[in-house]
Amino acid sequence: MKRILQISMLCLAALCAGQAFAQAWPSKPIRLVVPFPPGGPTDILGRAIGSKLSELLGQPVIIDNRGGAGGGIGADNVAKSQPDGYSLLLGTTGTHTINPNLYSKLPYDPIKDFAPISLVVRYLNILVVNPNLPVKSVAELIALAKQKPGQVTFGSAGNGSSNHLTAEMLSTMTGVKMQHVPYKGSGPALTDVIAGQINFMFDQYSTVAPNIKAGKLRVIGIATKQRHRLLPDVPTIGETIPGFEVSPWYGLFAPGGTPKEIVHRLNTELTKVMNSAEIHERMTTLGWDPVTNSPEEFSAQIKAELAIWADVVKKSGARID
Repeated sequence: MKRILQISMLCLAALCAGQAFAQAWPSKPIRLVVPFPPGGPTDILGRAIGSKLSELLGQPVIIDNRGGAGGGIGADNVAKSQPDGYSLLLGTTGTHTINPNLYSKLPYDPIKDFAPISLVVRYLNILVVNPNLPVKSVAELIALAKQKPGQVTFGSAGNGSSNHLTAEMLSTMTGVKMQHVPYKGSGPALTDVIAGQINFMFDQYSTVAPNIKAGKLRVIGIATKQRHRLLPDVPTIGETIPGFEVSPWYGLFAPGGTPKEIVHRLNTELTKVMNSAEIHERMTTLGWDPVTNSPEEFSAQIKAELAIWADVVKKSGARID
């Protein structure tokens, strides 16, 4: 009985200490790792969120850009950080559901090494072609690819990027062979679509919108499940290829083992940020749809999407070692 009482007192002390720590948090600046270079969409989103979180938490949120390996370098940095709520990651579809299926020796585990906080936004993923390409619909693009197997080309931000694998999904679901041309970033790939060096690519609405409006690109389909408010007349790819849907996302993570009280506090404050009129308006004009969920829902979503991308990677033969 004496031993049981001692164990019980230790457990109670640990619980009280954990609660006291969580109540004291945050007492110093928080580091938000953006796993891509400054100036890109991830950086823009991270700085907008960080600024608002800082106001709500009463501590500076410092952006730490750590690009490389498709977001893997930044993700690994947070995975190996102290689980004290002072290091966070703005993770992506790539860092948590694509990279684990691409890299044979990924230095982090997307499930065990992170505490999911919440989804932040999903973004509009659209298929654009050079205006001189003789196609005005997804069906016509597939027909052209069937007529010229291996000759229709698509660009991407690099091997294993989300826009690469989205196009590979299009290829495998239709049974047509198309030629992938990887670039070092979406910008150079987009430049070559506009110049007619390659035929098409998938990219974010915020990136391609100015060129669509200028007539330098033609949008022929969107990868979301339903038609989008920003492009109401553009059909979803799923209307032509049933079941096709790719809605890439950004989400907030802490290192695995971060106290649940801190995770749920961050979830609560992040939900306030994403529901604020200022952030909501800014996100929606960029083609991002603010959407938050619980840590448990976010965790389940990641596990489900890991399986989806595993199938795409297997069928496409994509691999990075």
